[in-house]
Amino acid sequence: MLLRLQRQIAPAEWQAVEAVARDLGYSFEFLGDRRDLVQLTRVADAIGEAGPDHLARFGDLSGVIGILDPGDVRELWKGPIGAAPTVVEARGARFGGGAVSIIAGPCAVEDESRLLQVAQSVAARGATLFRGGAYKPRTSPYSFQGLGAPGLEMLGAVREVTQLGIITEVLDPRDVDAVAQIADVVQVGARSMANYALLKELGQIDRPVLLKRGFGATVSEFLGAAEYILSGGNGQVILCERGVRGFDSVTRNLLDVGAIAHLKGATHLPVVADPSHAAGRSDLVRALGRAGLVVGADGLMIEVHPAPAEVHSDGSQAIGLGEFEALVGDAKALCDLDGRTLIAGTGQNGAAPAADGSPSGATSGDASSGVAPNSPQLSTLRGTA
Repeated sequence: MLLRLQRQIAPAEWQAVEAVARDLGYSFEFLGDRRDLVQLTRVADAIGEAGPDHLARFGDLSGVIGILDPGDVRELWKGPIGAAPTVVEARGARFGGGAVSIIAGPCAVEDESRLLQVAQSVAARGATLFRGGAYKPRTSPYSFQGLGAPGLEMLGAVREVTQLGIITEVLDPRDVDAVAQIADVVQVGARSMANYALLKELGQIDRPVLLKRGFGATVSEFLGAAEYILSGGNGQVILCERGVRGFDSVTRNLLDVGAIAHLKGATHLPVVADPSHAAGRSDLVRALGRAGLVVGADGLMIEVHPAPAEVHSDGSQAIGLGEFEALVGDAKALCDLDGRTLIAGTGQNGAAPAADGSPSGATSGDASSGVAPNSPQLSTLRGTA
């Protein structure tokens, strides 16, 4: 490890560097005549491995300007040198290692009958995880905040009926256990990326976590948030680029495809793109989804609703079922070109899409593949919600 020190480092500051080095099992020497560059070398009989916390221990010292070369010490998001990409699996979905999966569903859980309809429809069109927020962080305290615990119950009932994996957001560390009982993947939204108490709690659970980048966060801050979860022992982290705040109003956010491409080379963790929140407009979601896949995203997270005008949250960015089916077709073609595999859903009770790409027993229009009001599946959902 190579440290750069203050040129006129005070004796007390240097003594602090020496103390940390000894405590962590390092010998140290100045590089030639340079009194501001110190080479640290692990002592042969040092106990244990050099951990990622060593970087912070030195970096926090007032006499240290920066760490020029971390040596063998690596943050967990970097992984061991030469390590294979991490693959995160959840109830049939797979992200990373050449596998691409699609997450789809409404922004929020609002109506039980519509929820099941959308779940069955997106599953039949290729989704492998179903999204829907029971808890919704909103800018205004007067906006729809989600149904909370009843919404979780609805999601659990949908999973029982459709066998489709569930991803839903948690906002409060006190709700982690309840959400993890329902969710196959727990989501951390952009507004919660810096909720370190929540991230620490999620590091203790045996569930994959999808972490969204904050709309004002740098890539370094994003990876630092992931490190909180990884350092707790949970290695099942999926990074999600959902757009950062820009100066133009043409789109709600700017989908940072450069960050996706960078992350695919910088970390072993899978990365997915959320073009819905980036665009804020349904007419741009398909194009941005394709862009995310082209630069290497391991999946997409798409807001889908057959009647966007009816929803209480983010209806302007939700695409219809026909558009979603077309986007899944795009994903399949792009994965084929790139030598990757799209892990497509098989639909309700294994009813695979027909050869023409439309769901079995349904047409490809946005109103298709719904659930009849008195269907057995809906009765089951109402009985458990």
